[in-house]
Amino acid sequence: MVTAAQQTASAPDAARTFPKGFLWGSATASYQIEGAAAEDGRTPSIWDTYARTPGRVRNGDTGDTATDHYHRWREDVALMAELGLGAYRFSLAWPRIQPTGRGPAVQKGLDFYRRLADDLLDKGIQPVATLYHWDLPQELEDAGGWPERATAERFAEYAALAADALGDRVKTWTTLNEPWCSAFLGYGSGVHAPGRTDPVSALRAAHHLNLGHGLAVQALRDRLPADARCSVTLNIHQVRPLTADDADTDAVRRIDALANRVFTGPMLQGAYPEDLLKDTAELTDWSFVHDGDLKRIHQPLDFLGVNYYTPTVVSATDGSGTHTSDGHGRSAHSPWPGADKVAFHQPPGETTAMGWAVDPTGLYDLLRRLAADFPRLPLYITENGAAFDDYADPSGQVNDPARIAYVRGHLAAVHRAIVDGVDVRGYFLWSLLDNFEWAHGYSKRFGAVYVDYPTGTRIPKASARWYSGVVRSGVLPGA
Repeated sequence: MVTAAQQTASAPDAARTFPKGFLWGSATASYQIEGAAAEDGRTPSIWDTYARTPGRVRNGDTGDTATDHYHRWREDVALMAELGLGAYRFSLAWPRIQPTGRGPAVQKGLDFYRRLADDLLDKGIQPVATLYHWDLPQELEDAGGWPERATAERFAEYAALAADALGDRVKTWTTLNEPWCSAFLGYGSGVHAPGRTDPVSALRAAHHLNLGHGLAVQALRDRLPADARCSVTLNIHQVRPLTADDADTDAVRRIDALANRVFTGPMLQGAYPEDLLKDTAELTDWSFVHDGDLKRIHQPLDFLGVNYYTPTVVSATDGSGTHTSDGHGRSAHSPWPGADKVAFHQPPGETTAMGWAVDPTGLYDLLRRLAADFPRLPLYITENGAAFDDYADPSGQVNDPARIAYVRGHLAAVHRAIVDGVDVRGYFLWSLLDNFEWAHGYSKRFGAVYVDYPTGTRIPKASARWYSGVVRSGVLPGA
């Protein structure tokens, strides 16, 4: 017998109804939107330092003002309510709460997040807090940063401060956002803060981010109410071979270990994959993994956050290839330690303003894989979206049909996965607002809401109105 849901899923242009209780939201990150870089006790993060270093960020842009969310948060929450969002995923700025990365919290910093959470709750929007979205206090980087074990220990102390202050309001917590970027772009290729370029430091950072995650989950569980939920958000790469050759298949295995299993192994299974250790043996003996670390990292989670934008295509090479088509920014240094004989290729088809291929099948395949590998772990899409060259027309409207098509295609992939039995419980559109897009500065616009940077004016784009209709109805309309 064919169910109604299966009939709907089989018709590409038909409307699709999402399950009752499916959580619809949007997401941001502190350094990308808050601004107020030196207010109320906040001290520099590694991204403040990186952005202020000439040549690091396009046009010399910084997050000093960003979208001024620190002062305009009421306006932004009102926009969320207007769009009918059920949840808002935001990150806490570590140097706003604990400026040196040590010691007591700054109450003015915590008060900002208390007010934000209260207003969200008043408007029926669930606050979803991420402890770390890349803004490490600069003092901790000066002491060695994520390659050092002490940073993981400091992270757990910070998690405890945040839980004590916000646990009565915030019931859903994420430890890390995309630790792959923190480790391998921050310490390997140097295209993200802090801009270091050492492959061993990148691997050490990956381990200590894992350890920080585990210690933070323990700290959260110790302090939060029993109904609170803990998670981590990973940018799982959907890696595909260029050809069916065995060598290209092995290139997929190698990149999958570095991109994905370096985190899912210890976090979700309690061990680093043996092939990862073998592939990187010429670089390190992994002696920075201490007795008991894997047990500390392997903490029970309530769900896994999944960020997806585009697939990754690789092939085997003789070592003279380049990693610059991996979509993560150009550098003379690779973010893929031990993978010198892997080449990256631009996937075919339409691309976004980031140069990333538009391919919803990658999201579907990824969700199916995660469901097979971790069958009892619920999934949330914690980031999905696209940058396009948006502009306000003379009437003040921002029409972005390409973004609507992108989101529609990826929501159709999510719906298809649900119909096929994958436990996906929510979707967070990236991003609520146009914002500081890391090394691209303000040149790339991901937002559902357009921001006129000179004035700060917010203009909901056509995609925001379209997404609001999906959120309110729970139905994805046909194309």
